[in-house]
Amino acid sequence: MTEMTIVPVERLELVLSPRPWPFADQRRDEIAAHFDALRRANPALWNGRVLMLHRHAIKAPVFHGAYFETDFASMLAWRQWDSPDPCVKNCFAMGALRGSDGGFVLGVMGAHTSNPGRIYFPAGLPDLNDVDGARVDLARNVVREVGEETGLTPDDFEAEPGWITVLAGPRIAQVKTLHARATADALRARILAHLAREAQPELAGVRIVRSPADFDPMMPPFVTAFLTHVWSRASEEAS
Repeated sequence: MTEMTIVPVERLELVLSPRPWPFADQRRDEIAAHFDALRRANPALWNGRVLMLHRHAIKAPVFHGAYFETDFASMLAWRQWDSPDPCVKNCFAMGALRGSDGGFVLGVMGAHTSNPGRIYFPAGLPDLNDVDGARVDLARNVVREVGEETGLTPDDFEAEPGWITVLAGPRIAQVKTLHARATADALRARILAHLAREAQPELAGVRIVRSPADFDPMMPPFVTAFLTHVWSRASEEAS
């Protein structure tokens, strides 16, 4: 299992810094064949443009990073082939929805997505929609992904200052806690109603997590590591 390191930071300073990706260039034919095979099994997959991290450093209290642009097919091959370029990271944001009663609300990914059945917070790979000049804005990414997956808007929650950075080998999850004005059960009902109105919703279901007893094997380790960190911190502050 990949070792997890959790670092709270006050802010992210991320830029778009284009560069070639030798892995994608040198293995282009293999990547294309791999993606074609995946699309035959799941025609809903789309080879859009995404951002990958090629440089990062944490200088408390700031996470610094530089992204380059590539295609989803290359990212997916890199991920499924055990991340053959260790200098590159999949650095993405997650919106940790938390109900007013303390329960966290997670989504179950639909069968037509690239992560079917996986359970985590609203999240998505950063792309050019998250670029403002040379700056990459993951806060914007969080708002967009939460809206697309759940139908919730910034009027429904208050974003906690700062981020929780979860370093998980080739993945770096930047987690923004979103304190909702409704309870976890009410959020779940609203999200399910939103999914019912969608022709092809990204989520297949909604889970509420209140303690480690609610953990599921389909939750990635970076999700359970974040939740464990939040509860441990709350316990320390209460003691």
